[in-house]
Amino acid sequence: MSEDVQAKDTCTAGCIADGATSTSERFLIKVSDDLPTLEECHSFVNLPSCGAISSFTGITRDNFQGKTVNHLSYEGYVPMAEKELRKLCDEATTKFPSIGKIAAVHILGDCPVGSASVILCASSPHRKEAMHCVEFLIDELKAKVPIWKMEVYEGDDGRVWKENIEWKEGKPKRVMVRQD
Repeated sequence: MSEDVQAKDTCTAGCIADGATSTSERFLIKVSDDLPTLEECHSFVNLPSCGAISSFTGITRDNFQGKTVNHLSYEGYVPMAEKELRKLCDEATTKFPSIGKIAAVHILGDCPVGSASVILCASSPHRKEAMHCVEFLIDELKAKVPIWKMEVYEGDDGRVWKENIEWKEGKPKRVMVRQD
């Protein structure tokens, strides 16, 4: 690959060419009860220099271990959660330098079955970095960003505060605390 082609595939060259010169222009970060749509996140990361956009959308499912889920409810301290998301986006663009833009948004409050609780999008000149970036972001978001999830069940099954899976010594560990 020539140096000219390599330069076009780097994030810095692509972002400057597309007008995004600072992290505030490069990242869409929001933790709120009012999320942008997947289409809005996709539109934000779309750059002429990028041939790939990868996305992940976490959706509230209707069941967990034989119980019917009514909804999820998320709580968090917005300034700290957004600061941690920004750090993750910075880490991601260091780890995956060809990334053009990132959208990382998470809901607070109630999230009904079938609705999005988290949307992550990343653009890059080629597909692999965008796909790996989004995978990195969701794994790290669940491990590091201070957002807490309560699963609310139908009927007398109550509600449970759920801690995201943490990786310790290569093994997943999940902690659940029943709330009556």
